Amino acid sequence: MMESLLVLLAGVAAGALNAVGGGGTFVALPALVAVGLPPVVANAVSRVALVPGAVTSAWVYRRELDPVGPTSTRALTVTSVVGGAVGAGLLLVLPAASFEAAVPWLLAFATLVLAFGRHVSGALTRALGRPVGMSARALLVGQFLLGVYGGYFGGAVGILMLALWGIGFGVDAAAGNPMRVTQLAAMYLSATVLFLLASDALKAPLLLTAMLVGAVAGGFAGAHLARRLPARVLRAVLLTTATTTTVLYFLRG
Repeated sequence: MMESLLVLLAGVAAGALNAVGGGGTFVALPALVAVGLPPVVANAVSRVALVPGAVTSAWVYRRELDPVGPTSTRALTVTSVVGGAVGAGLLLVLPAASFEAAVPWLLAFATLVLAFGRHVSGALTRALGRPVGMSARALLVGQFLLGVYGGYFGGAVGILMLALWGIGFGVDAAAGNPMRVTQLAAMYLSATVLFLLASDALKAPLLLTAMLVGAVAGGFAGAHLARRLPARVLRAVLLTTATTTTVLYFLRG
């Protein structure tokens, strides 16, 4: 009972974090490992359990989606779905150690881009006399790679998405949050299908259910909270989450 309660609360926190700024994996995964699940199984369980929460948050934001650059929302979402499926497949057949070694550096880069990307983009625009941006093809390639990462591990993939959109198109973190949540749901959804079919996620049904229920509640509440936060406050939350996540990942070695 205590283990289920811990996982339930972790699900609430993870769902809310994913809705507000990202980083829910860094709450969900350690909680599942702490109650005895092997890391790979815990990773699969957390991904499956966080899907309904991500979908719930996306539903709350459904009328607030703005396209990213020249790419349609449909094209971006399809790319996220395909990337998430490929990443999940890689998780099932490859060891995670080598990829995890790169994660802290990816997070550090993403945090720096979140903090300074808009300033750099503005400075380059003034220096070049024209807007700085990327093509639709470059955006889709980047989104596919993020989808692969999201399906494979997923930690702070939302932060990396906002970093990519910020440096490529000057998308503000607060304005891009609805699309970030929607693309996160797309990545997780396709990965979940593979995990349910080919992993041991269903061998821990009580823990899976507890985290799932918590993530739905947290995702719903977090999305409503994020909609009411001023842009400056939401940006501060995102940067705090990104910085904390990066530091913790470097500390864990």
